[in-house]
Amino acid sequence: MRERGQITLVTGGARSGKSALAERLVARHALPRIYLATAEPRDGEMTDRIQQHQRSRGEGWRTIETPLDLAGALRATDGQGVRLVDCLTLWMSNCEGRADVEGLVETLRQQSCPVVLVTNELGQGIVPANALARRFRDDHGRMNQAVAHMADQVWMAVSGLPLRLKPSREDPDDPI
Repeated sequence: MRERGQITLVTGGARSGKSALAERLVARHALPRIYLATAEPRDGEMTDRIQQHQRSRGEGWRTIETPLDLAGALRATDGQGVRLVDCLTLWMSNCEGRADVEGLVETLRQQSCPVVLVTNELGQGIVPANALARRFRDDHGRMNQAVAHMADQVWMAVSGLPLRLKPSREDPDDPI
C-alpha cells in the first residue's frame, strides 16, 4: 500500500491572508509546485484579483485552471508535485449546487503527493436573507467539515496571522 500525501486545509475570512499562508505551506515541500485555480475571470474585478494572485506567488508555479473538475485535476497531477487548490469556495460556487464533495474527499484520500487547499469561512457572518444563499452557506460548511476531518493539518488565517487548528495539542474529548 502506498503512503498518502499530506492533506492541508487553510481557512479564513475574506482578505485574511489564506492564500499567502497556503503558499508558505507549499514552499516547505521540496517538490515542484502546481497551482490548481478554480476562479474564472468573469469580469474585470475578478481578472484583476487573479492577476494579483499570480504576481504575489511569483515564478516557479505551473498553473492549471480547473473551475469544475477538481477531483480530475488532482488525479491527473498526482505524482507531479505539491498542489495548491485555491479555492474550494469558488469551486463549489462554480458547480452551482452539483459539487461532488464526497468524490473530492475520496480523491484526496488517494493522493500520493501533498495537497494544500484554501477555503473560506462563511458561517461567521449574518444569516443570509434568501434560501439559496443559506443553502450554499450550509453546504459549504459541511464541505469544510468533511475536508477538515480527513485533513492531516488545518490552519486558519486571521488578520494575516496563522493559527493551527489541527493537529491540536488538546483533544476536546479528553477528560478534564
